[in-house]
Amino acid sequence: MSAFDRLNLRGLPGVQQAPSRDQRQTSAAFSYKWKRRDTYESPTIRRRAREWLLQRYCADDPDRLAAWLNEGGARKLILDAGCGSGYSALLFFGDLLHQHDYLGVDISDAVEVAASRFAEQGYPADFLQRSLDDLDFISDGSFDMIFSEGVLHHTDSTERSLVYLARKLREGGRFLFYVYRRKGPISEFTDDHIREAIRGLSEEEAWEALKPLTRLGKALGELGVTLDVPDHIPYLGIRKGKIDLQRFFYWHVCKAYHHEEYTEDQLNHINFDWYRPRNCHRHSPDEVRSFCAEAGLRIEQMNVQEAGITVVAVKTDEVPDGADK
Repeated sequence: MSAFDRLNLRGLPGVQQAPSRDQRQTSAAFSYKWKRRDTYESPTIRRRAREWLLQRYCADDPDRLAAWLNEGGARKLILDAGCGSGYSALLFFGDLLHQHDYLGVDISDAVEVAASRFAEQGYPADFLQRSLDDLDFISDGSFDMIFSEGVLHHTDSTERSLVYLARKLREGGRFLFYVYRRKGPISEFTDDHIREAIRGLSEEEAWEALKPLTRLGKALGELGVTLDVPDHIPYLGIRKGKIDLQRFFYWHVCKAYHHEEYTEDQLNHINFDWYRPRNCHRHSPDEVRSFCAEAGLRIEQMNVQEAGITVVAVKTDEVPDGADK
């Protein structure tokens, strides 16, 4: 039985809510990005992406995901909230997709790319083009696992979307998600300045406009220079110690990505992903903990890195401290 059959979703489920202006633009950005398959499907990129997913969610142990899905022995229902082209789900779940039922939901027409990619790799799946907070036609408590890799911060409100989606998770089910972490003041200012600078451009124009920044990141990376920061500078979010000059620039000035094995278009894909969406919220670990408490999610593990915050949480009926009983 498919996800659509289990959820009674055959046919168009109701009238869709009109997305906000920022959500429309964000949808267009990701539609454009995910259709450029040549910029993210190389073996090197896929291998690195899978390693990063397993490291953050499963502490480098792929059996941990299988164990979560095999709890109770029943076939599980998975919601990929913001599936895009299915890129992360295919890498993360892999052959487990044969054993469970998967529904990918995305506001953009990248769901068409996702359907093609799943079919090409022989995995069963259902897809729905819909806003993540417009799923009232799906009963609360329907899903055993919700996966949302780098998506909630691209909605109008990370907090509101997390709380809404958590209602669709059964008690004891797991919510796996990743959101951007707030950076130091220089990086926050510069990144938003660049977003505003390309705001009025078409997707293709924005892609081209980011190439000089991409080339700068490449030039910095090729220098191979190590910077030794002598002291902590807490008011700038800078820690003392040795760091590659390109990475210092990347974390503390603006995100100009570089990896020596990537082509210019592959590097530009990553920069476009960061700068183009108007909805691009960043959060602190304390904010994420607060969002989870409000959503009735008990955090099992939280992986905090420079780039973002990865959470595995379990749905619980416990009332968080300070909430109305």
